[in-house]
Amino acid sequence: MQHLNISLIGVPLDFGQSRRGVDMGPSAIRYAGAVGRIESIGHQVTDEGDVQVSAVEQKRQSDSNLKNLDEVIQATTELARKVGEVVAAGRFPLVLGGDHSIAIGTLAGLSDKYKNLGVIWYDAHADFNTAETSPSGNIHGMPLAVSVGLGHESLVNIHSEGRKIKPENVVIIGARSVDPEERQLIKEQGVKVFTMHEIDRYGMTAVMEEALAYLRSCDVDGVHLSLDLDGLDPLYTPGVGTPVPGGISYRESHLAMEMLEDSGMITSAEFVEVNPILDEKNKTADVAVGLMGSLFGEKLL
Repeated sequence: MQHLNISLIGVPLDFGQSRRGVDMGPSAIRYAGAVGRIESIGHQVTDEGDVQVSAVEQKRQSDSNLKNLDEVIQATTELARKVGEVVAAGRFPLVLGGDHSIAIGTLAGLSDKYKNLGVIWYDAHADFNTAETSPSGNIHGMPLAVSVGLGHESLVNIHSEGRKIKPENVVIIGARSVDPEERQLIKEQGVKVFTMHEIDRYGMTAVMEEALAYLRSCDVDGVHLSLDLDGLDPLYTPGVGTPVPGGISYRESHLAMEMLEDSGMITSAEFVEVNPILDEKNKTADVAVGLMGSLFGEKLL
Protein backbone atom coordinates (compact mmCIF):
# COMPACT_ATOMS: atom_id res chain seq x y z
CA MET A 1 0.00 0.00 0.00
CA GLN A 2 1.28 3.45 -0.94
CA HIS A 3 1.37 5.88 1.96
CA LEU A 4 -0.29 9.12 0.92
CA ASN A 5 -0.07 12.76 1.91
CA ILE A 6 -3.73 13.64 2.16
CA SER A 7 -5.25 17.11 2.37
CA LEU A 8 -8.72 17.09 3.92
CA ILE A 9 -10.95 19.96 2.77
CA GLY A 10 -14.40 20.63 4.23
CA VAL A 11 -17.12 22.36 2.21
CA PRO A 12 -20.09 23.30 4.44
CA LEU A 13 -22.38 24.08 1.51
CA ASP A 14 -26.13 23.39 1.53
CA PHE A 15 -27.24 25.84 -1.17
CA GLY A 16 -27.24 23.23 -3.94
CA GLN A 17 -30.47 21.72 -2.58
CA SER A 18 -33.48 22.58 -0.44
CA ARG A 19 -33.01 20.85 2.93
CA ARG A 20 -30.97 22.54 5.62
CA GLY A 21 -28.36 20.66 7.60
CA VAL A 22 -25.99 19.17 5.03
CA ASP A 23 -23.67 22.13 5.65
CA MET A 24 -22.84 20.38 8.94
CA GLY A 25 -21.68 17.27 7.11
CA PRO A 26 -17.94 18.05 7.23
CA SER A 27 -18.11 18.57 10.99
CA ALA A 28 -20.04 15.33 11.46
CA ILE A 29 -17.50 13.36 9.43
CA ARG A 30 -14.62 14.88 11.38
CA TYR A 31 -16.44 14.09 14.64
CA ALA A 32 -16.81 10.47 13.48
CA GLY A 33 -13.02 10.23 13.46
CA ALA A 34 -12.03 10.56 9.82
CA VAL A 35 -8.55 11.94 10.44
CA GLY A 36 -7.58 9.40 13.10
CA ARG A 37 -8.99 6.50 11.08
CA ILE A 38 -6.96 7.37 8.00
CA GLU A 39 -3.80 8.15 9.96
CA SER A 40 -4.00 4.79 11.73
CA ILE A 41 -3.65 3.12 8.33
CA GLY A 42 -0.33 4.90 7.84
CA HIS A 43 -1.21 7.95 5.78
CA GLN A 44 -0.35 11.55 6.65
CA VAL A 45 -3.41 13.79 6.90
CA THR A 46 -3.44 17.57 6.94
CA ASP A 47 -6.81 19.10 7.78
CA GLU A 48 -6.98 22.22 5.64
CA GLY A 49 -10.15 23.42 7.36
CA ASP A 50 -13.32 24.51 5.57
CA VAL A 51 -13.87 26.50 2.42
CA GLN A 52 -15.69 29.69 3.36
CA VAL A 53 -19.34 29.65 2.32
CA SER A 54 -21.40 32.82 2.28
CA ALA A 55 -24.47 32.90 4.52
CA VAL A 56 -27.85 34.05 3.28
CA GLU A 57 -31.08 34.21 5.25
CA GLN A 58 -33.32 32.73 2.60
CA LYS A 59 -32.74 30.49 -0.40
CA ARG A 60 -33.36 32.28 -3.66
CA GLN A 61 -34.47 31.21 -7.12
CA SER A 62 -32.44 32.90 -9.84
CA ASP A 63 -33.89 33.94 -13.18
CA SER A 64 -32.28 30.88 -14.75
CA ASN A 65 -34.28 28.27 -12.76
CA LEU A 66 -31.21 27.65 -10.59
CA LYS A 67 -31.49 28.05 -6.84
CA ASN A 68 -28.74 30.01 -5.06
CA LEU A 69 -26.60 30.27 -8.19
CA ASP A 70 -24.33 33.03 -6.86
CA GLU A 71 -23.67 31.23 -3.57
CA VAL A 72 -22.83 27.95 -5.31
CA ILE A 73 -20.50 29.76 -7.73
CA GLN A 74 -18.69 31.48 -4.86
CA ALA A 75 -18.13 28.30 -2.86
CA THR A 76 -17.17 26.04 -5.76
CA THR A 77 -14.79 28.63 -7.20
CA GLU A 78 -12.97 28.80 -3.88
CA LEU A 79 -12.94 25.00 -3.62
CA ALA A 80 -11.50 24.68 -7.13
CA ARG A 81 -8.69 27.03 -6.20
CA LYS A 82 -7.94 25.03 -3.06
CA VAL A 83 -8.02 21.66 -4.81
CA GLY A 84 -5.76 23.04 -7.54
CA GLU A 85 -3.22 24.06 -4.89
CA VAL A 86 -3.37 20.64 -3.25
CA VAL A 87 -2.76 18.67 -6.44
CA ALA A 88 -0.01 21.08 -7.51
CA ALA A 89 1.73 20.26 -4.22
CA GLY A 90 1.51 16.54 -4.97
CA ARG A 91 -1.04 15.81 -2.25
CA PHE A 92 -4.20 13.71 -2.36
CA PRO A 93 -7.38 15.83 -2.07
CA LEU A 94 -10.09 14.38 0.19
CA VAL A 95 -13.13 16.67 0.09
CA LEU A 96 -15.97 16.47 2.62
CA GLY A 97 -19.43 17.85 1.81
CA GLY A 98 -21.77 19.52 1.88
CA ASP A 99 -24.20 18.77 -0.93
CA HIS A 100 -23.10 17.25 -4.22
CA SER A 101 -22.89 20.59 -6.03
CA ILE A 102 -19.41 20.87 -4.50
CA ALA A 103 -18.20 18.38 -7.12
CA ILE A 104 -18.29 21.23 -9.64
CA GLY A 105 -15.43 22.84 -7.73
CA THR A 106 -13.57 19.62 -6.99
CA LEU A 107 -13.46 18.55 -10.63
CA ALA A 108 -12.58 22.05 -11.79
CA GLY A 109 -9.58 22.12 -9.44
CA LEU A 110 -8.47 18.63 -10.49
CA SER A 111 -8.52 19.71 -14.15
CA ASP A 112 -5.42 21.82 -13.47
CA LYS A 113 -3.39 18.60 -13.28
CA TYR A 114 -5.45 15.86 -14.91
CA LYS A 115 -6.27 16.31 -18.58
CA ASN A 116 -7.95 12.92 -19.08
CA LEU A 117 -9.46 12.33 -15.65
CA GLY A 118 -11.68 9.34 -15.00
CA VAL A 119 -14.60 9.71 -12.58
CA ILE A 120 -16.46 7.10 -10.55
CA TRP A 121 -19.80 8.60 -9.51
CA TYR A 122 -21.15 6.44 -6.66
CA ASP A 123 -24.68 7.71 -6.28
CA ALA A 124 -28.39 6.89 -6.38
CA HIS A 125 -28.76 9.82 -8.78
CA ALA A 126 -26.96 10.62 -12.00
CA ASP A 127 -26.72 14.37 -11.24
CA PHE A 128 -26.84 15.00 -14.98
CA ASN A 129 -29.58 17.62 -15.10
CA THR A 130 -29.39 21.14 -16.49
CA ALA A 131 -31.59 24.15 -15.72
CA GLU A 132 -33.79 23.09 -18.63
CA THR A 133 -34.25 19.47 -17.55
CA SER A 134 -34.30 19.83 -13.75
CA PRO A 135 -37.72 19.56 -12.07
CA SER A 136 -36.43 21.35 -8.95
CA GLY A 137 -33.71 23.83 -9.96
CA ASN A 138 -31.42 22.31 -7.32
CA ILE A 139 -27.81 22.52 -8.46
CA HIS A 140 -26.80 19.40 -6.52
CA GLY A 141 -28.60 17.48 -9.29
CA MET A 142 -26.37 19.06 -11.97
CA PRO A 143 -22.64 18.78 -11.10
CA LEU A 144 -21.83 15.92 -13.45
CA ALA A 145 -23.54 17.62 -16.39
CA VAL A 146 -21.78 20.91 -15.57
CA SER A 147 -18.41 19.18 -15.41
CA VAL A 148 -18.80 17.69 -18.91
CA GLY A 149 -19.70 21.14 -20.24
CA LEU A 150 -23.50 21.15 -20.15
CA GLY A 151 -25.59 23.76 -18.38
CA HIS A 152 -25.36 27.34 -17.18
CA GLU A 153 -22.30 29.10 -18.59
CA SER A 154 -21.22 30.56 -15.25
CA LEU A 155 -21.10 27.05 -13.73
CA VAL A 156 -19.41 25.39 -16.70
CA ASN A 157 -16.70 28.08 -16.71
CA ILE A 158 -15.85 27.96 -13.00
CA HIS A 159 -12.06 28.14 -12.48
CA SER A 160 -11.39 27.71 -16.22
CA GLU A 161 -13.43 27.82 -19.39
CA GLY A 162 -15.23 24.79 -20.71
CA ARG A 163 -15.67 21.20 -19.66
CA LYS A 164 -13.43 19.67 -17.02
CA ILE A 165 -13.94 15.98 -17.80
CA LYS A 166 -14.96 13.91 -20.82
CA PRO A 167 -18.37 12.24 -20.57
CA GLU A 168 -16.94 8.97 -21.86
CA ASN A 169 -14.54 8.94 -18.88
CA VAL A 170 -17.40 8.81 -16.36
CA VAL A 171 -18.78 5.68 -14.69
CA ILE A 172 -21.92 5.99 -12.56
CA ILE A 173 -22.44 3.21 -10.02
CA GLY A 174 -25.66 2.55 -8.11
CA ALA A 175 -28.08 4.74 -10.08
CA ARG A 176 -31.76 4.15 -9.34
CA SER A 177 -33.39 7.59 -9.60
CA VAL A 178 -32.96 9.38 -12.94
CA ASP A 179 -35.25 12.05 -14.43
CA PRO A 180 -36.64 11.38 -17.94
CA GLU A 181 -34.84 14.21 -19.79
CA GLU A 182 -31.71 13.56 -17.74
CA ARG A 183 -31.78 9.95 -18.97
CA GLN A 184 -31.77 11.15 -22.56
CA LEU A 185 -28.79 13.44 -21.93
CA ILE A 186 -26.83 10.57 -20.39
CA LYS A 187 -27.44 8.41 -23.45
CA GLU A 188 -26.51 11.21 -25.85
CA GLN A 189 -23.25 11.93 -24.01
CA GLY A 190 -22.16 8.28 -23.77
CA VAL A 191 -21.78 8.08 -19.99
CA LYS A 192 -21.33 4.52 -18.71
CA VAL A 193 -23.91 3.62 -16.05
CA PHE A 194 -24.26 0.63 -13.75
CA THR A 195 -27.72 0.76 -12.20
CA MET A 196 -28.91 -1.30 -9.27
CA HIS A 197 -30.12 -3.82 -11.84
CA GLU A 198 -26.55 -4.62 -12.88
CA ILE A 199 -25.35 -4.74 -9.27
CA ASP A 200 -28.17 -7.09 -8.28
CA ARG A 201 -27.83 -9.28 -11.35
CA TYR A 202 -24.06 -9.58 -11.67
CA GLY A 203 -22.77 -8.62 -8.22
CA MET A 204 -20.57 -5.77 -7.04
CA THR A 205 -17.34 -7.62 -7.83
CA ALA A 206 -18.20 -7.95 -11.52
CA VAL A 207 -19.46 -4.36 -11.72
CA MET A 208 -16.30 -2.91 -10.18
CA GLU A 209 -14.03 -5.09 -12.31
CA GLU A 210 -15.81 -3.91 -15.45
CA ALA A 211 -15.81 -0.28 -14.33
CA LEU A 212 -12.08 -0.29 -13.63
CA ALA A 213 -11.28 -2.13 -16.87
CA TYR A 214 -13.37 0.41 -18.76
CA LEU A 215 -11.50 3.37 -17.23
CA ARG A 216 -8.15 1.73 -18.00
CA SER A 217 -9.27 1.39 -21.63
CA CYS A 218 -9.92 5.15 -21.65
CA ASP A 219 -6.23 5.70 -20.77
CA VAL A 220 -7.14 8.04 -17.92
CA ASP A 221 -4.37 9.90 -16.11
CA GLY A 222 -6.14 9.73 -12.73
CA VAL A 223 -9.46 8.64 -11.23
CA HIS A 224 -11.65 10.69 -8.92
CA LEU A 225 -14.19 9.02 -6.63
CA SER A 226 -17.28 11.11 -5.94
CA LEU A 227 -19.33 9.24 -3.33
CA ASP A 228 -22.79 10.40 -2.34
CA LEU A 229 -23.91 8.64 0.83
CA ASP A 230 -27.37 8.21 -0.70
CA GLY A 231 -25.74 5.69 -3.05
CA LEU A 232 -26.16 3.29 -0.17
CA ASP A 233 -29.56 2.06 0.91
CA PRO A 234 -31.09 4.44 3.49
CA LEU A 235 -31.18 1.50 5.92
CA TYR A 236 -27.45 2.16 6.36
CA THR A 237 -27.33 5.90 5.68
CA PRO A 238 -30.51 7.57 6.99
CA GLY A 239 -28.89 11.01 7.22
CA VAL A 240 -29.15 12.08 3.58
CA GLY A 241 -31.47 14.61 1.96
CA THR A 242 -32.71 12.53 -0.97
CA PRO A 243 -32.86 8.89 0.16
CA VAL A 244 -33.89 6.27 -2.40
CA PRO A 245 -34.83 2.76 -1.19
CA GLY A 246 -33.29 -0.30 -2.76
CA GLY A 247 -29.71 0.91 -2.74
CA ILE A 248 -26.24 -0.55 -2.38
CA SER A 249 -25.56 -2.42 0.84
CA TYR A 250 -22.97 -1.59 3.48
CA ARG A 251 -21.00 -4.75 2.66
CA GLU A 252 -21.12 -4.15 -1.09
CA SER A 253 -19.86 -0.60 -0.57
CA HIS A 254 -16.91 -1.73 1.52
CA LEU A 255 -16.06 -4.27 -1.18
CA ALA A 256 -16.22 -1.55 -3.83
CA MET A 257 -13.88 0.69 -1.81
CA GLU A 258 -11.45 -2.19 -1.22
CA MET A 259 -11.38 -2.93 -4.94
CA LEU A 260 -10.69 0.72 -5.70
CA GLU A 261 -7.79 0.69 -3.24
CA ASP A 262 -6.44 -2.55 -4.72
CA SER A 263 -6.55 -1.00 -8.21
CA GLY A 264 -4.17 1.81 -7.24
CA MET A 265 -6.07 4.10 -9.61
CA ILE A 266 -7.78 6.54 -7.23
CA THR A 267 -6.06 9.94 -7.12
CA SER A 268 -8.71 12.01 -5.29
CA ALA A 269 -12.03 11.52 -3.52
CA GLU A 270 -15.00 13.31 -2.05
CA PHE A 271 -17.74 12.15 0.32
CA VAL A 272 -20.93 14.20 0.23
CA GLU A 273 -24.54 14.65 1.37
CA VAL A 274 -24.16 13.74 5.07
CA ASN A 275 -26.97 15.60 6.87
CA PRO A 276 -26.70 15.29 10.68
CA ILE A 277 -30.16 16.80 11.21
CA LEU A 278 -31.72 13.84 9.40
CA ASP A 279 -29.31 11.26 10.83
CA GLU A 280 -29.52 8.76 13.69
CA LYS A 281 -26.68 9.17 16.23
CA ASN A 282 -24.23 10.20 13.46
CA LYS A 283 -24.73 6.82 11.77
CA THR A 284 -24.28 8.16 8.24
CA ALA A 285 -21.03 9.97 9.09
CA ASP A 286 -19.77 6.77 10.76
CA VAL A 287 -20.50 4.87 7.54
CA ALA A 288 -18.64 7.53 5.53
CA VAL A 289 -15.58 7.17 7.74
CA GLY A 290 -15.74 3.38 7.55
CA LEU A 291 -15.79 3.54 3.75
CA MET A 292 -12.83 5.91 3.84
CA GLY A 293 -10.98 3.30 5.85
CA SER A 294 -11.55 0.70 3.14
CA LEU A 295 -10.70 3.15 0.36
CA PHE A 296 -7.37 4.00 1.98
CA GLY A 297 -6.31 0.43 2.65
CA GLU A 298 -7.61 -0.58 6.05
CA LYS A 299 -7.28 -4.35 6.49
CA LEU A 300 -8.76 -6.78 9.02
CA LEU A 301 -5.58 -8.91 9.09
